[in-house]
Amino acid sequence: MRCPHCKKRVSNHRNPDWPFCSERCRLLDLDNWLSGHYRVTTTIETADEAPDGARRLTGQRLKGDRG
Repeated sequence: MRCPHCKKRVSNHRNPDWPFCSERCRLLDLDNWLSGHYRVTTTIETADEAPDGARRLTGQRLKGDRG
């Protein structure tokens, strides 16, 4: 396996920074997430666009919901 940040080969699964090769690469990757360089995107649907039967975020609870 290769380090997701620097692409250096990482072979020891007992490494506390695994899957990264070092603490430095682990922290640099974390910084990229926290600073917004990495993003997970998704399409936001309006209530009119949601498929039939989809739970809409209207504050209504489904049977069995607690809270």
